[in-house]
Order: sequence, then structure tokens, then C-alpha cells
Amino acid sequence: MENFKNKPIIKKLGFNRIILVGVLILMYLLFCLGSGRILGQSDLMNVLNMVDYLGFLALGVTFVIATGGIDFSIGPVMVCSGLIAGRLLVTFGWPLWLALIMCVVVGCIFGIFNGILVSYMGLPSFISSMASMMLAKGIGSVFTHVQNSNWPKAGDPNSWYKNLISWNDIPTGLILLIIIAIICAIILNRTRIGRYILCIGSNREAVRLSGVDTRKWEAVAYMICGILAGIAAIAYVGVITQVQPGLGDEFNNNAIASCVMGGTSMAGGIASIGGTVIGVFIISLLRVGIQAMGFRPDYQYIITGIIVALAVFADIRSRARRK
Repeated sequence: MENFKNKPIIKKLGFNRIILVGVLILMYLLFCLGSGRILGQSDLMNVLNMVDYLGFLALGVTFVIATGGIDFSIGPVMVCSGLIAGRLLVTFGWPLWLALIMCVVVGCIFGIFNGILVSYMGLPSFISSMASMMLAKGIGSVFTHVQNSNWPKAGDPNSWYKNLISWNDIPTGLILLIIIAIICAIILNRTRIGRYILCIGSNREAVRLSGVDTRKWEAVAYMICGILAGIAAIAYVGVITQVQPGLGDEFNNNAIASCVMGGTSMAGGIASIGGTVIGVFIISLLRVGIQAMGFRPDYQYIITGIIVALAVFADIRSRARRK
């Protein structure tokens, strides 16, 4: 097995990512057998629709987890961004392009807020993100008077934003996700920002003693996470159209599960953008496949919980062997 792992092509592609792709294919075959039919275009479109917005959330939280932190606010922040921008669009008559930018701005503000709480005020990331989660839910509900934000539907003259997700049966949302995933991979693996973020997750004190401003780079990780949550809001409204206040918790769990499943270590210092993207596909296929087999969506939580527990256990064992 070690000889197989050390082959140049395997090392370049990543052994863990190859295993994940195999798991994804196996899951698809099992769901086809379990449902008694081939999962067709409509099923795969449902998978892609979920991948579109969940993928951006997972990419963002990968940066935070790489520092050794966590962010439970990404789902509510995404929903809050969609609520605020939707109300500005429909009620206050903002141009669509400005409302889309507002999605990213709201996400960025929450990311900066989280970064300040964790990096400069010393709050544990678990506590700060829980506070931000409550704030996002509250602000979204108050701003919309606990009403849904209804974005333009397909066929509306102002619905061109949906082309960002799907255009003439072309999955433009997936293409956009892949492009941004490549950019994230370059930032994380080829730039000073990524190197510092990973080093902070590996050994924060050693990085600080070497003269690096760890607070600044840790805050940058949260800001990136917030920006991607805002982009996720654009994808979300492109798929869902009607945004409801108070939602978002489920998206946190799925995004974090995708990261952990994809090889990002909860202890920090190790992250895989490619693994995160494959993890998002696994989580999305899991939901659609379970429904295709006639089970309630609740079963997804059970299976996802087991998968995450196993992934964290494997990470702990792997770290113990390296010591």
C-alpha cells in the first residue's frame, strides 16, 4: 500500500482524494440499486443545486478550520445576506447587481466581525461563531420583519442572476464553484496568506515568536470565510428564490462535514480544497440518494454524523502516527 501511495501520479492527485472519488462512485451505484432505478438528470440536478451553495460555504470554512478554529455562523450568515439583499431589491428598489454585491458585503462584514472577536479579543471561535449565528438570525428577521425575501423567479425580466447557476442546461454554478475552488487552492497552497493560515493551525506560538502577526492572518481567514458565505448567498437565492428567516443551521453542519470528510484536520494545519469539493458532492448525493430510496431526510443526519466521527477519528490516529 505504501508503494502505491508513493507513486508520483498518486502523490500528485492525492491518495485521500482518490479514495473519496471512489466512495462517491460507490455511493451513486448503491443508491441506484437501493432505489431500483438509475438516478437521472433531475436527481443529479438536485445534487448540483445543493453543491452550488454548499460548496462555497465549505470552501470558506476550510480556511477557518485550517487555523484550528471553527465557524458555526456560515449558514445563518448566508441566509441573512439573502434576506437583507432581497428586501433591498424588492422593497427598496435596489438594482439587482447592487443587491448581489450586498450579499457579499454582508457576508464580509460578519467575517470581519468574527475575525476581530477571535483574533483580537481572544474569544474562543466556538463562542464567537455561536454569537454571530444568533446575530445573523436576529438581524435577518428584524430587517425583513420576519417575512420571506422573494427574489425574482425564472421568466421575470430581472431574473438574469439565475444564469449564474444554470444557463441553457449548462451548470454554470458548478463551473463558477470550480473556478473559485482553484483560486482558493492557490491562495491556501501557493501564497503567503495560505502558508501563514496553515502554520497558525500547526503551531501558533512558533509562528508568533518568528515575528508573524498571527492575529492579522487569522482574522483574514475569517474574512475569506465571510466573503464566501456571501457568494454562497447568491448561489442560494439562484436555486431557492424564496429565503426564509431563521434558517441556516443545517448548512453549517453539512459544510463542516464536507471539510472534515475531505481531509481538513479539525486540529488545524492541514487542509484540502479539492477534498472539500469532493466532500460537498458526497454530502449532496447522500441527501438526494436517501430521498430516492424512500427514506426520510432525517437519515442523512445519522449517516453524516457517523461519517464525520470516523473522519475525525482517522485524523487523530494519523496525527498520532506522525508524532
